[in-house]
Amino acid sequence: MEFDLSLIVSSFPLLLKGAGLTLEITALSVGLGLVFGLFLGLAQLAKTPILRWPAKVYVDVIRGTPLLIQIFIIYFALPNIIGHRIDPFFAAVAACSLNSGAYIAEIFRAGIQSISIGQMRAGLSLGMTVGQTMRYIVLPQAFKRIIPPLGNEFIAMLKDSSLVSVIGFEELTRSGQLIIAETYGTMEIWTSVALLYLIMTLTISQIVGWLEKRYRLSDER
Repeated sequence: MEFDLSLIVSSFPLLLKGAGLTLEITALSVGLGLVFGLFLGLAQLAKTPILRWPAKVYVDVIRGTPLLIQIFIIYFALPNIIGHRIDPFFAAVAACSLNSGAYIAEIFRAGIQSISIGQMRAGLSLGMTVGQTMRYIVLPQAFKRIIPPLGNEFIAMLKDSSLVSVIGFEELTRSGQLIIAETYGTMEIWTSVALLYLIMTLTISQIVGWLEKRYRLSDER
């Protein structure tokens, strides 16, 4: 079978647009997941059961069920409850954010627990409250340690965002499907899609590596 380079060239603008939407979904989802995950992570470490147990149940349920099912629930089942159709973009971001938040919660929890309890005691001995000690002493140190797993979560969500193609949102994978339906250029288009994903993930890996190196150098000064 002949490999048609002209098909790749003609399809590239549409694929590039899909890649941009993939990055947009990923950035929004992980960004919202960071905020949500931080609160969930702190809640899991709380001494109050009313905070700790709901957070733990949420994390276990979300991590224990497929993202695809979560997308289906938000896009197909939720409208039956609220009586209103949900925009595919909103459904995609909502599902991916809720999913990412559960994984990031575990990253934050592990990062915070990796910091010596002596850091908390030192802050309290200086007259800080628990909240102030967590904000100014513990969290900054924990954040440096969780950069690699956060980078991995971003890359994982970048690839998992391809699942939103099932609800018709035209991110990179869906764009590839639409082009193939018109041109039948299966090999050319899927190869192009794979290369675009590879370029994005390698770029993110380089950025994460740069951040790790920068914080490591700052600690050595």
